Amino acid sequence: QVQLVESGGGLVQPGGSLRLSCAASGSIFSIKAMGWYRQAPGKERDLVARIFSNDRTNLYADSVKGRFTISRDNAKNTVYLQMNGLKPEDTAVYYCNLQTTGAYDYWGQGTQVTVSS
Repeated sequence: QVQLVESGGGLVQPGGSLRLSCAASGSIFSIKAMGWYRQAPGKERDLVARIFSNDRTNLYADSVKGRFTISRDNAKNTVYLQMNGLKPEDTAVYYCNLQTTGAYDYWGQGTQVTVSS
C-alpha cells in the first residue's frame, strides 16, 4: 500500500503563489509518474501536471503552462507543485497522484486551493 499526504493549500489573492507538497510512503515500487490533478465544484477531475520517472519529462495542462512548475525529490519520495500567478479559475481541490508501472493509481486526500480577493 502507498499513502500520499498533501500539504500547502490555502487562501491566496489573485497573482499570488502557493507551493503544494505530496509525500509518498509505504510500499513504493515501480513508479511510472507522479502528478497533480484538480477538481472544481461541479466539474471533473483534470490533470494539472505530471512528472515521469523514466526520463523526468514533465507534462502540464495548457491552462497552467508558464505559471506552475512540478518537481520531485526522489530521496524524500515527495512531489511539489509551485504555483505562481494564481487566478480565481485555479480554485479547486488539488489531488496528488502516483501511478505505478502497472497502471495502478494512488490518490491523496486532496488539499483546497482558493484564489480570491
